[in-house]
Parts: sequence; structure tokens; C-alpha cells
Amino acid sequence: MITEEKKEEKSLNFIEEIVEADLQAGKYTQIITRFPPEPNGYLHIGHASSICLNFGLTKKFPGYTNLRFDDTNPVTEDTEYVESIKNDIRWMGFEWEHELYASDYFDTLYQYAIELINKGLAYVDDSTSEEIALLKGTPTEPGKDNIYRSRSVEENLTLFEKMRNGEFPDGSRTLRAKIDMGHINMLMRDPILYRIKHAHHHRTGNKWCIYPMYDFAHGQSDSIETVTHSICTLEFVPHRELYDWIIEKLGIYPSHQYEFARRNLNYTVTSKRKLLQLVQEKHVNGWDDPRMPTISGLRRRGYTPESIRDFCERIGVARRENMIDVGLLEFCVREDLNKKALRRMVVLDPLKVVITNFPEGVTEMCHSENNPEDIATGNREIPFSREIYIEKEDFMETPSKKYFRLAPGKMVRLKSAYIIQCDDFVKDENGEITEVRCSYIENSKSGQDTTGINVKGTLHWVSVPHAHEIEVRLYDRLFSVEDPSSEEGDFKDYINPNSLEVITGYAEPALSEAKEGESFQFLRKGYFAKDPDSSTEKLVFNRTVTLRDNWARAGN
Repeated sequence: MITEEKKEEKSLNFIEEIVEADLQAGKYTQIITRFPPEPNGYLHIGHASSICLNFGLTKKFPGYTNLRFDDTNPVTEDTEYVESIKNDIRWMGFEWEHELYASDYFDTLYQYAIELINKGLAYVDDSTSEEIALLKGTPTEPGKDNIYRSRSVEENLTLFEKMRNGEFPDGSRTLRAKIDMGHINMLMRDPILYRIKHAHHHRTGNKWCIYPMYDFAHGQSDSIETVTHSICTLEFVPHRELYDWIIEKLGIYPSHQYEFARRNLNYTVTSKRKLLQLVQEKHVNGWDDPRMPTISGLRRRGYTPESIRDFCERIGVARRENMIDVGLLEFCVREDLNKKALRRMVVLDPLKVVITNFPEGVTEMCHSENNPEDIATGNREIPFSREIYIEKEDFMETPSKKYFRLAPGKMVRLKSAYIIQCDDFVKDENGEITEVRCSYIENSKSGQDTTGINVKGTLHWVSVPHAHEIEVRLYDRLFSVEDPSSEEGDFKDYINPNSLEVITGYAEPALSEAKEGESFQFLRKGYFAKDPDSSTEKLVFNRTVTLRDNWARAGN
């Protein structure tokens, strides 16, 4: 009989099945994985899946995960990106065994290239990039050999050394693998292994002016580190043949590449090139703008590492690419913050209420729970006075049948305070309601109510003389269409003009004790996190997510 525990055991994804089979067959006693970002941008939500997969495998099975920076392109890389990547991985809750760089292996890779030349498996090509493309053929037509392919080993060794010594300008020569110009896989038609780039490298300085291509650095770096399971996204499927070919010809440790499907998130873009455009053209305020899909942007917006790990777990690992609804990510953070976030009262669109039968100049303390989901968080004091703010939308002059908030002659409860009844209201010369006048019901205070009066509506509120003015940034989805990259024209044409609204809110005093990055549920409004832009003079809060999915309700 299957036990309840067994029923709830989560089935393995296909990568985990491969790992489990390898370990059970005795192929390995432990596994080694790696997360290999290129330090040319900030990590985004797409990378989070790869981080969770690679590090998650070595939490589930014996072994460890390395962090290896694929720093083979000196023109686009920067130490700023290196530090941000390390920070993001640690924030996600993972720690690597070894911090490594492809540039650590430049000397070894150079020797590997010489070995291929000596075996007649690589040659120096003087062709331009246009000439190489012209002779490469098409998926249905074979490529053609060029005159440089038949160079002798000695000539290739001499030319490659001159490339290494900086005797040729950028783009004038490349080192290519000598495989088969008629191969059905176009990537196997004498792929480029090295190119000339006279550029300063963020770690090796000006030591090198030739740099290995990704396909030459990738598999060999895996092999040097004895990586057992090299996990890539699906676009690298055609590269696996070259990965295996180079390892076989060099006779080095046989790492193996496996591929899983990239998960695309709707209403955003995750191309580093496009994200860089958004930053450089000032459509957003940097890589950590809370509208960005970067991990640093999500963190600043108030997302938790637990919610992102939960999201990655829920979308799973598959062999087919598909579009994931950002609503699932929002659901995950709501679920997590509901359990953790302290509750606070903040009024975002204030309407003054005067409680006419409450004495002037008197402050009474009310007590309210910090989080009803976690009684260990205790209670807090909230000052109550004659004048309070409520939300404008919580008062209606002529209410509909199912409107249970404040209206003339109607009663509501003020959260953790008294029941009040609307007696009158004041309008300005434009007919706008500027003030509501109410009376409070004695003996109706929350926790001490002896009136027996039942009301259907409960409102959040803030005492006017005690209110703290705060800046509130209401963030929404960065794009107004599901897949901006597939739409006609420039993807930036589809930026949501309402992705950020900055307003002033009025908060209860307890919010002034918030720490940077701390998340709160603003009652009835959503989840918000304190922004680093906050100062002692002004607190700034970012909306992480609304309490409900407003986009789904609006039919977007």
C-alpha cells in the first residue's frame, strides 16, 4: 500500500532521472555541476531557473556546484557584473564550491589549440568574416574548402604564434577547427576556435590579444573541472556535437552536455542586449529598477528568494520551451509574503474624517496584530484621534446595494478601533467631497466591544496628527503586451506608459521603524518593500504586488 508520504513525494525531472541513473550505475560516486554566466550583464529571472537547477542537483545528490565566469569576451565584460552575479546567487540561497573563470584556463586552452594544430585538426584562416560565411554553405548545401585549409602544420603553428604575439590586427585571422565543410550540422563546418581582439581583459589585462570562442572554452573548462553534468539551454543542442568532438580529439576528461528548455516570462524581455538598451536609453532607472526582470530588480521590488525558488520549482524543468505567465511569479510572492510580512495601515488616496464626538487633543492607543498568520510577531500600538484619513474610495455619497463601506447614515468598523457612523460630509466649490463627519460608537472598541452591533465593512485608517508622509512607487508590468519581442517594430514601442506611478501616502507611525528591503502588507492595498532611496527625511516604498491579480480581472 502506498503511504501518504510516498504519495506526496515529488517525481524527478528528466535531468534528475539522468543523474540518478548515472549514480546508480556507478558511473560517478558524486556529481559536479557548474553555473557559467558571462559577466556582461545582471542576472535575470531566466537565470534563476538555471541557478536552482544546477545548485539544486548537488543539494539533492552527492557532489558540488562551481561558479565559473565565462569571461572570454573582454569587450563586454566588467567586474561590476561579476560582483552583482555573486551577490545574486548568495541572495538566492546558494553557495558555490569553487569560484572559477574561463580566463584561468587561457594558457591551457592555448596549448590545446596547438595540440589540435599538431594533429592536423586546426588551421589559421586569413579569410574575412564575409568570406567565411560565403563558403559555409546553407542547411541544404555543403560548404566549400578555402585555400587556407590546406596549410601545413608548421605554417599554422608559426601563424598562430604570431597571432598570439600581436603581430596581426583585429579580424585579420582566425584559428578554425578542421572538421568537415560538408557536415549536415553547420556548426561543424570548420568552426572558429580563436579570434584576434586587442582589448584589455578585466582579469588578465593585456597579456592576451587572442581569445577563445565560447565553443572552444566551454567544453574544455568543463573537462578541466571534471564537470559530470554540463547543463545548458536548448539553443546549445547543435553545439553538443562540437563539444564532444573537441573533447574526444584532445583525449581529455569526457564531460557531458545536457539541455533543458528556456522558460520565457510574459510582459517582459530577458535578452541581455535588450535589457542593456532599456538601461542605456533611460527607459528604466538602472539594472535594479524594480520593473526589470533582473534578480536585483526583483529584490529591490520586494520579491523574496523563497518566492523565486518556489516559482522555479513550480515551472519545473522540461524539454520544450514555453511562455510562463508572470501571474505565477506574483502568486508565489503573495503566498510567501502573506506568511511573513508585517501588517501596517497606509492611506494612499486620503479623505479626512472628523469624529465629532471624540474629544479634541486626545490620543487613544489601539492595539493591532502584526501578522495574523504568525502570532509570534505580536501586537503593535496605533494612535487614534479625532481626525483620521481613510481612502477616498471607501466613502460613497450614493452607495450601491452591495457597497458595505462608509456612506451617509451607514456604519463601518475602523480596523482595530471603533465602529463609526457617517452623519454628514462637506463638498468644495467643485462638488468634490473634502471631509466626512462621523460619530464613534462608545463601547465598540475592537477586543472590548459590548454593543452587539454587527457591521459588514472594515476600513484601514491613519490618525492625521500622527501620520507619516511617505513616497509610494506603484510599479506595474514593464510592457503592455505579452511578448514584446515578437511584436512588429521596435520592442520598446510596447513599454507600458503606466508602469510606474509615484504618489504620496500617509502611514501609521510604526512604519517608520522599517529596515531597508523589509516587506509589509499595506492593509487592503498590497505588499510593499522599503526602497534604498529612503532617507531619514523621507521613506520610500515600492509596491511588490497587489493583493489580487488586477491584470487577470481587467481581462488583459
